Parts: sequence; C-alpha cells; structure tokens
Amino acid sequence: MTTATTRHGDRRISPVFLGILAVTAVTGWATWTGFAEQPGVAVFLFVTSAWIVSLCLHEYAHARTALHSGDISIGAKGYLTLNPAKYTHALLSVVLPVLFVIMGGIGLPGGAVFIERHRIRGRRRHSLISAAGPLTNVLFALVCTAPFWLGALDGVPLAFRFALAFLALLQVTAAILNSLPVPGLDGYGVLEPWLSRSLRSQVEPFAPFGLLFVFALLWVPAVNGVFFDVIDSILSALGVHELETYCGLELFRFWQGEHELCSVTA
Repeated sequence: MTTATTRHGDRRISPVFLGILAVTAVTGWATWTGFAEQPGVAVFLFVTSAWIVSLCLHEYAHARTALHSGDISIGAKGYLTLNPAKYTHALLSVVLPVLFVIMGGIGLPGGAVFIERHRIRGRRRHSLISAAGPLTNVLFALVCTAPFWLGALDGVPLAFRFALAFLALLQVTAAILNSLPVPGLDGYGVLEPWLSRSLRSQVEPFAPFGLLFVFALLWVPAVNGVFFDVIDSILSALGVHELETYCGLELFRFWQGEHELCSVTA
C-alpha cells in the first residue's frame, strides 16, 4: 500500500547515478588492464566513483526502508532515484565524505535523506530505517573482500587488487563509524526510539555536530591508532592484508608520487 502512492518516475534510476556507475566501470577496467598511463589516476577515479556509488546506495537503503515503513513522501523527494543531487545535504553526503577519504583514508557517510518520522509507527521500524545504511556498507564491504577471502585473486593486477583493498577499508570504516551511538549518526538513530523523551530532547542540539566530533576525535593520534588497529584486524580476518590497503591509499593519492613498496609498473 505504501508503494502504490509512489509514481513510477519517482523510482526511475537517475542518469546521474548511471553516469557515476559508468565511470566506475570504465576506470575499473582501466585499472585492471593497465590501460591508463598513470595507474594512480585510474585508481583515484575508480575508488572515488565506487565510493560515491556506495554513498548513494547507503542513502537509498534508508529511503527504501522508510518507504516500506510508512513514509510515502520519500518518492516525491527523489530519494529512490539514487541521484545524489536530491539529497537533503549534498555537501555532507558526498563532498565531505570524499574529502575525508582524500585527507585521511576514512569512509564516513553523512546524513542525507529527510524522513517524515511522524508517518512511521513502531520503534523497531525507526531503528531499522537508521540501521539500513550501515548494513549496506557491511554488504558492500563483503562484496569487496569476497575475492580476498575466497582466494580468487590469482593473476589479478596489483593496481586493481590494491584499489579493491582500499575500497574495502572505506566500507568497513564507514560501517563502524556510522554505527557509533553518536547524535547525528545512524548508530544513535538506532537507539533513539528507545530513549526517553527528555533524554532525546537534551541530546538533540548536539546532532548537527556529531559528524564533526567523530572526525575531530580521529585526529587524536591515540584514538586514530586504536581505531585503525581494529579496522586492520577486521580486514585481516577477511583476507585483506594491511600492506594492500596501504598501497591502495598510496595509489589513490597519485599526486604524492608512487611509493617504491607499492610499485605496480614494470
């Protein structure tokens, strides 16, 4: 019943998203085949476009879950088209996460879709809407790491292997950071329906600053070290070596020059 009020055009995949998907495919092919004269440029474009695709899917998961939970206004807002230009906060949802990747190799989606919560009944549904985004990142991380833990990378070019490892790191960091119970992040959104009204009112003013608080905290060396130790342990369990993610980041930052340890050229 909830989907019946959503027009077919509201669910049509945006040409913008298809364009980003095409860039991902072409640059992924260029990374795999070594077609690009500078492999680092191909890796940068491949990882960045694939990361934006995952951001779109993250927000789509929120929107789709909200639609089926009772918010029939989602379609009219354009959230089901996967078009990042339709997001409530395009700067926080696309530009800032990409800058996070460039500056610190950290994947962190920002809040983007406005959900009319008063249309939704039941605390479990509210929690599921918030959890849908990080769960999408978990699924994306499993897809990226599957070739590693399945041992299916024999003969795969190093540049593509490193790029895939770095993309997996971004998905794991996004899933973990966005699951933190910090106001403004999805982890808090999962818990919020179960908190008292008075506590929610006290915490609400801090929500706009939650993302910046987490980012600032990660610049503390001790916190950053512990955080990436956890990330490396998770990726190692999934078959991705720390050197592979490191080289993926080095290739991604092509403007810094190629590191001898991560050379992928003959």
